[in-house]
Amino acid sequence: MTTGVYLFELASQHARYLAVRQATIAGNVANANTAGFKARDVVPFAQVLARTGLDMASTATAHLEPQGSRIPIRTQSAGDWDVLESSSGVSLEQEMLKGGEVARQSNLDNAVVKSFHRMLMSAVRSGS
Repeated sequence: MTTGVYLFELASQHARYLAVRQATIAGNVANANTAGFKARDVVPFAQVLARTGLDMASTATAHLEPQGSRIPIRTQSAGDWDVLESSSGVSLEQEMLKGGEVARQSNLDNAVVKSFHRMLMSAVRSGS
């Protein structure tokens, strides 16, 4: 028995997440000179995905790497960013980096969906 392919649903959820994050970043930039305004961000997509009930699945143990073998990454604390001299709590540099991250993720999503669509159409045309 085959299961459904959820790539398009996942990509759609991620696109909605990126749209909300982009709007949040735009609001932060728009209010950069507003006294007392604190920058906002949305929760990471992994947390959003965890609430949807879609779990990773594999057909072989070699498909997914074990948790312990991941490359460690260094996180940067929020205090390392310069803040404008106004009474606002918004760092334009940080917001621009977040905006670039959203753009890269969106471009990657579009490329993956486009490739998957081509593969799916090829399979349908060949009768597989």
